[in-house]
Amino acid sequence: MAKNILGKNRVSELLYNWKVAPYVFVLPFLLSFSIFWVYPLFSTVKMSFQDILPGEVTWVGLDNFRKLLKDRTFFIAIGNSFLYMGLTIVLLIPFPMLFAVLMDSNFVKAKGVFKAILYMPALTSVVVSGTIFRLAFAEMPNSAMNQIIALFGHEPIRWLGIKGPAFFALVLICCWRWTGVNMLYFLAGLKGIDTGLYESAEIDGATKMQKFWYITLPLLNPTTIYVLTISIYAGLSMFMEVFMLMGNGGPRNIALTIVGYLYRRGIERNQLGYASAVGIVLLVIALAINTAQLTLTGTLRPKKER
Repeated sequence: MAKNILGKNRVSELLYNWKVAPYVFVLPFLLSFSIFWVYPLFSTVKMSFQDILPGEVTWVGLDNFRKLLKDRTFFIAIGNSFLYMGLTIVLLIPFPMLFAVLMDSNFVKAKGVFKAILYMPALTSVVVSGTIFRLAFAEMPNSAMNQIIALFGHEPIRWLGIKGPAFFALVLICCWRWTGVNMLYFLAGLKGIDTGLYESAEIDGATKMQKFWYITLPLLNPTTIYVLTISIYAGLSMFMEVFMLMGNGGPRNIALTIVGYLYRRGIERNQLGYASAVGIVLLVIALAINTAQLTLTGTLRPKKER
């Protein structure tokens, strides 16, 4: 009995020790990070050098990467992913910022209602939203979008069978789902700006545009960089929206993305080694782009000593 009490006291002392307690709280994160990120990453790197078939694993070295360099479909997927990423970045940074500035001003009434309306699409399942948009952009004359363009005397369009209209539908569903989320990020950034700066600028005779350009934009820079970073990642990893709208890539691979090509090779064709090589290339591309933009925006630049 005394041994049990002594053992419990030692455990309590260990847990309540100020040097040990932080590691105890961090341990669940470290375990989940190791199991669900570090281990899969190293496994993927290893698999990218192998040819994996049911019951048979063969070491092929760099053959999978050499095949990628000659794979025309892979480069189509890269081009589509870059196009989608660029379009979403152009739309999902300035417009949410503008909406956030309006919500933070006295110009908009019933702000809570508008915030809820803009954020509600993010709570909608991508399966549900994809199904709704697929019906809206169907090629039948009575689909929602074809009825809209019919009002202007235009013939029905095969929205999801032509690259331009298909990307219009993809970008539209993306903006519909994530504008409210990015707006909340910018709203949080605006709340961190000292209102005294605006009052001082107003006393000096600054216009609203000048206050926005010289105060709001510079002080929102950390939030903008964060939104840009996650937008780059989201653009390159886009898959479910395409899958729900037109299957994996659509006709003639008009909307095939890198993740969609990884899924096609790894799941549909059971070429896990080749799919792992695609995943490694995607990881390198995402890291390179984000590292470049973080360097250009000054986030990764070493601070000069005064």
